[in-house]
Amino acid sequence: MRWWDIEPVLELEKDLFPEDAWSRGMFWSDLAHARGPGATRRYVVAETAADTAGGARIVGYGGLAAAGDVGDVQTIAVAREHWGTGLGAQLLTELLRAATAFECAEVMLECRIDNIRAQKLYERFGFEAIGFRRGYYQPGNVDALVMRLNDPSTSVQGTEING
Repeated sequence: MRWWDIEPVLELEKDLFPEDAWSRGMFWSDLAHARGPGATRRYVVAETAADTAGGARIVGYGGLAAAGDVGDVQTIAVAREHWGTGLGAQLLTELLRAATAFECAEVMLECRIDNIRAQKLYERFGFEAIGFRRGYYQPGNVDALVMRLNDPSTSVQGTEING
C-alpha cells in the first residue's frame, strides 16, 4: 500500500466497517512506518486487473505491525463481491510472510466476536483464541476475540500467491 491507495482503501473501509472505520490519519500514520531500514509495518493491497478504461480497483487490503518479536494484524478487509474467493487468505499469507521477515515469533490479532467468517479464516492458518476484549470495537461496543499464532513461518511454508 502506498499513499495514493489511501483514498480508495478508505472507501472500502467505510463500506465494510461503517461504525468503526479507520480514519485517513490512522492509515497515514501506519504507512509512515512501512518504508526504510527501520520499517515496522507492512501494508498490502489487492487490485482487480485493469478494465477497458485502464483502471484497476482496490478490492482488499491488510496491514501488520511488528514490535520486537510480536506481530499484530492491524487490519484486513476484502470487498463483499470477493468474499469466498480466497483473497482474504492471500492477504493474510502476505502479512504472515511479513511477520516472518520481521522475525516475529508470534502474531496476534483482534477479530469482532460476530465475524465468524474471519475467525474461520484465522483458524485455518493456525490462530487460536486466547481471550476477549470487552467493548473493543467502538462506538458499537462490540467485543473482540483475541487470537494468537505461534511461529508464523510455519503457516506460510509452501504457499504461493498467484495473481
